[in-house]
Amino acid sequence: MSLDHIDCAILSELLQRPRAGVRDYARTLGLARGTVQARLDRMTEQGVIADYAPQISHTALGFPVLAFVHIQLQQGILESFSRKLVSLAQVVEAHSMTGDADVLCRVVARDNRDLEAVIQAILNLEGVVRTRSEIALSERVPRRDETLLKQLSKLAPRSARTGTSTT
Repeated sequence: MSLDHIDCAILSELLQRPRAGVRDYARTLGLARGTVQARLDRMTEQGVIADYAPQISHTALGFPVLAFVHIQLQQGILESFSRKLVSLAQVVEAHSMTGDADVLCRVVARDNRDLEAVIQAILNLEGVVRTRSEIALSERVPRRDETLLKQLSKLAPRSARTGTSTT
C-alpha cells in the first residue's frame, strides 16, 4: 500500500496520542472527521495498522529478564514446531530466520532460573537440535515507528486536495 502525507500525519497522531479519538485527530490535522475515519479504516483493512492494543510492559508484569533464543531445528518441521511453540507463554515473539538458527524467539522470564526452565521447555519440543541464548542487559533503542514514519512522510506524495488519496 502506498501512503500519502495525510496518511503519514494520521499515523503519527495515532502513535503520539493513541487514546485520542478520531474527532481529536481530525481537529489537530485540520481534516474532516469522516476523512480521518475512512483513512484509518482503509489502513486497518490493508494491514498498515496491525493492532490498536496497548503495549504492555513485561517488566511491570513481573518478567524483567529478556532473552533472545536462537533455535536450530531438524529439517522439515518448522510448521509443526511453530504450532507447539505457541504453547509456551513466555515466548512472546518468534520469527523464522536465515543463518545458523531456524527460529529466533524473544523470551521473557522472572529471573535466570525461570529463563533456564523456559529454555529447557523449548529444548524438550520435538525436533529441536540446539539452542543458543543471549540475555538483554538493557534496551538502547526502543521500538520507534515514529522515525520510520517521518522518513516515509518525506517521500510520500502530496494530495492535490485535503482528504484525497493519491493511491
